[in-house]
Formats: sequence, C-alpha cells, structure tokens
Amino acid sequence: MPETVDRFRSSTLGWLRGTLAGWGTILLMLVGLVGSIWALAQRPVGGWAWLFPILLVAGLLLLFARWIQNLATTYEVTEDRLILHQGILIKSIDEIELYRVKDVRIDFTIINQTADLGTISITSSDETTRDGPLVIRDVERARARREELRSLVNTARRNRGVREIDMVQENLTDI
Repeated sequence: MPETVDRFRSSTLGWLRGTLAGWGTILLMLVGLVGSIWALAQRPVGGWAWLFPILLVAGLLLLFARWIQNLATTYEVTEDRLILHQGILIKSIDEIELYRVKDVRIDFTIINQTADLGTISITSSDETTRDGPLVIRDVERARARREELRSLVNTARRNRGVREIDMVQENLTDI
C-alpha cells in the first residue's frame, strides 16, 4: 500500500471564519445568544423574546449540519492516487489515479484568502470526474495542497511514462 502523503477533510472551522455563510452563521448564533441573555434579564419577558432562542438554535443546527457534511468525506493523497472516503453509516471509497489528472484548479474569494481557505477542483480522465470536476470545498492551506498535488501528478505521470496530449479540432470548412 502506498504511503499517505496528505489526509484532510473540508474544514468546518475554516468555513466559519473564511466564508460569508460562515460569518452569517456566527452572527446568527451571536444575535441569538445575546438576545436570549437580554430577554432573560428582562422581567417579564414578552414581545419578540421568543425569537432569540430560535435564532441561536438555527445557527447551531446550521453549524452541526456543515460539521456532519464535512465529517462524511475524507480525502487521502498518496504518491499515485487521490482516495475519497465517503459516508458515515454507509461507506464508499473512490480513487482517482494521479496520472489521469488533467487539471487542478483553485478558487477563493477575498474572504477565503484571509483564512487561507480555498476550493480545489480536479478534472481527470477518471470515471469519478466524468460528469464534472471533483470539487473539494473549504480546504485549509489550499494553495500548498494544490501545489503538492500538481507535483505528485507530474511524478506519477513520469513514473508511468504517461504524457498529456491536447487534441484540438478546428472547424475546417470547404471554401
């Protein structure tokens, strides 16, 4: 079995501090918490006081749902494969041979950049990415992981003697 080079999951903490949705969730929980404390301090409680605990619970449920979603998929990078371990109760394992990877792309917003968080998209000739690229969201150290993945792809191609050839078909019409 090849040695594991890197193993990671999408980061829930990174999502909280590095995305607008995460910031909104934090704000929702803070408003719910502060409002609940304020409502309890006010005697008698009335009016809109019931709304604050609901906001707090909604924020906690959003955070819990994101945490479970991130817990469900683990990415493992070896010298020759990217392995996806998916599922919590029912597990599945899928692999992409690194020599088949055609492109590794990284996207990040200005907020993502402050948290060193990014979205990595992998396009390959593997069946896993037949319907579209494999998108890995909320990756901590995304730039470093992308560069490491690109280096491993080049090494895997060199070890297998594989070369990437782009075929371009131009519209040739008879004049």
